[in-house]
Amino acid sequence: MTDPTSAEVEPTRRPRRRPARADLLALGAYVVLGVFVCLNYWGDVTGRVSSHLPTDHSWFEWLFAHGAYSLRHLENPLFTARQNAPDGVNMMANTSLLGVTLPLAPLTMLFGPQVMYALYLGGALAATAGTAYWMLSRHLVRSRAAAFVGGAFLGFAPGIIHHANGQPNFVSNFLLPLIVVRVLRLGEPGRWRRNGLALGALVAYQIFINEEMLLLTALACLVVVLAYAVQRPRATRAMAGTFLAGMGVAGGLALTLTAYPIWFQFDGPQSYRGLQGGVFHNWGEDLVAFVTFARDTWAGDPEVEKTIGLTEQNTWFGWPLVLLSLVALVLLVRRSLAARVVAVLVVVFTVASIGPWVRFDGVETDIPGPWSYVSDELPLVEMMMPTRLALVVAAAVGVLLALFCDAAARQARAGLAPAPRAGEPAAAPVAPAAPRRRWLRPVGYAAVALALLPLFPRPLPAQQIDPPPHFITAGGWRPYVPAGRTLVPVPIPSNVHGLPTLRWSALTGQEFPIPGGYFIGPNELGEGVFGAPNRPTSSLIYSTMDSGVLPALTDENRQQAVEDLRFWRASVVVLGAHPREAVLRELVTALIGPPQRVDDVWVWDVRALVG
Repeated sequence: MTDPTSAEVEPTRRPRRRPARADLLALGAYVVLGVFVCLNYWGDVTGRVSSHLPTDHSWFEWLFAHGAYSLRHLENPLFTARQNAPDGVNMMANTSLLGVTLPLAPLTMLFGPQVMYALYLGGALAATAGTAYWMLSRHLVRSRAAAFVGGAFLGFAPGIIHHANGQPNFVSNFLLPLIVVRVLRLGEPGRWRRNGLALGALVAYQIFINEEMLLLTALACLVVVLAYAVQRPRATRAMAGTFLAGMGVAGGLALTLTAYPIWFQFDGPQSYRGLQGGVFHNWGEDLVAFVTFARDTWAGDPEVEKTIGLTEQNTWFGWPLVLLSLVALVLLVRRSLAARVVAVLVVVFTVASIGPWVRFDGVETDIPGPWSYVSDELPLVEMMMPTRLALVVAAAVGVLLALFCDAAARQARAGLAPAPRAGEPAAAPVAPAAPRRRWLRPVGYAAVALALLPLFPRPLPAQQIDPPPHFITAGGWRPYVPAGRTLVPVPIPSNVHGLPTLRWSALTGQEFPIPGGYFIGPNELGEGVFGAPNRPTSSLIYSTMDSGVLPALTDENRQQAVEDLRFWRASVVVLGAHPREAVLRELVTALIGPPQRVDDVWVWDVRALVG
């Protein structure tokens, strides 16, 4: 927060002299690193998906196609009927990334969703690092090298790289540093209206990118403000009125801009109330994970997941960085308010990320964690995943790295005495500055390098995926799917089975609707569940896929298949190449009759059958 009485809160805002070269070098390095992380995709961008989360990868390709389809047909992007036919999907109630897919829709139309996915993923990583660099260099540290280190960690931290495996919404954090800056500037005299409007606009836009990361940022800002208020009560009282006025402007603008989308999310068609069973509530961070090297780093070992467990790697800092962070806090916390605030963030969100029960080296102990005292039926709480609170810890560590590097550079230049803020007279000397210690900068930078080099990201692992049938990509389906009818791919897309067939929709620009899909929607009780409720025929298809054996069928099965096709408003059933192609063809043939071989697929024209 802006405090005119304390030079240690924000060391300075540097005069704008010759920033371009250092800034461009930093941004260029981030872009190169973003390309490097996505390198395995670019080897065959149309034929590869994430090895770790291929289903999520396919979903986000579909989302890019959704943005292009909504813009091309001028349809409401908050809802889609192009999957889960005939009920559709509430896109506001799902991770839809509308704040990205809609502005980039023209590029998606030009290059296709596969190219846009890889292009955006690397760009989002670099953009997040870039805005973090801007925040640090303009508002917290003097050294551009320190800002570069902090920005690089904030953009490419192990937890962020882990989510880059199929979840670009969690690497799309480029607005968050701007939001933090605006929150901390709300107390500036005479600027509450301007800062409030800027903050409100940023918050409103972030809602259409990732609401969960916005919530984490809001919680972090709350802790920062409270920690500041405790340590600077007089300054807090002086700026409280201005701060609250700016916050009111921000909240009013954000609510005005997002009132209808938020209503649509919670009360629109296919909305839901919480998740069935609160499935995320028990996911806490393993204590050993903090000192473990993440899987997708140079020092990481995939085998460690067999010990700690296959979980989100939101911390996984490795022991050198944990040790360096502790040393940095010990050295800085006594004389730096910013470091003390960082320390509070680290402690609060580390504890909060543990979950209902303490986990140690893959074993859930009987020691209760903080979430064991929180009801999983509370609004928002039931949807939160405790381990993701550790992403705030990662951000705090990034800021701490910048502070540590800046302190090393500053002491090497002129000892411990802080420089006056730009435009302010020098403070009265309280003690002579310590003599220059030129060795501090190389030693400090070397310590940071030794802690961070093991965490340098590897290119994200990618796997080949079968190309969609030529019948689909060449438009052979068009004569079979009139307006208002659906194409039923076999297997029907779901969260567990048949995601490759969801890509058929994405790669044709969503020109035909499909049943099933990959989303969260309501069950009969209004609770959120993953995917569409299984129809009897889709359940039969999935069980046959799993067993590889054609089950005994009855007339009731055949009658139900026709009823399900009517429910889906099907006009054609299509089976492409599949490891279980033979038994699936036998099953569908036994249910609705013999197919035709058209191009490279099996086709059942069911228009006459379903009416």
